[in-house]
Amino acid sequence: MSQSAATVPTNNSPYADLPSISSKLFEAKARKGLTFDQIAKAIGKDEVWVAAAFYGQAKFTTDELKKVSETLGIPAEESLSSLGDHWWPNRGLGPMPPTDPVIYRLYESVLVYGHAIKAVVHEKFGDGIMSMIDCKVNVEKKPDPKGDRVLLTFDGKFLPYAKW
Repeated sequence: MSQSAATVPTNNSPYADLPSISSKLFEAKARKGLTFDQIAKAIGKDEVWVAAAFYGQAKFTTDELKKVSETLGIPAEESLSSLGDHWWPNRGLGPMPPTDPVIYRLYESVLVYGHAIKAVVHEKFGDGIMSMIDCKVNVEKKPDPKGDRVLLTFDGKFLPYAKW
């Protein structure tokens, strides 16, 4: 992946509602040529979680935000004034159905396989759901002679429905 692809236009939909500091985070990330994985390792978090925080979908702690700011060369005071204790994520980004090709294909995968996955989850676990609150997401590149493959793992806690 080229480092120039790391920039995100934060002045148009669906990114227009991101905190103003988000564009500075993305710009600093691109300027330094860092990956989300490198930033994540600098603060002791997972790369997908850090990317979610850049998109305003997760909340950095004060210490994490200071480390991110230091890693990116952004004044911590500026980051804290935008994403500090007073700020909370507004989760859920973009139109439905999604229009971005990558996000649409993830949406499509749930449309095509969602009921089958649900049936298998119920067979293996019973009546319940997989938590997205307590979920780890991992993205790996898997070499294949026919072309590299995306290995996407959702590792979520099973939550049975309460019976009352």
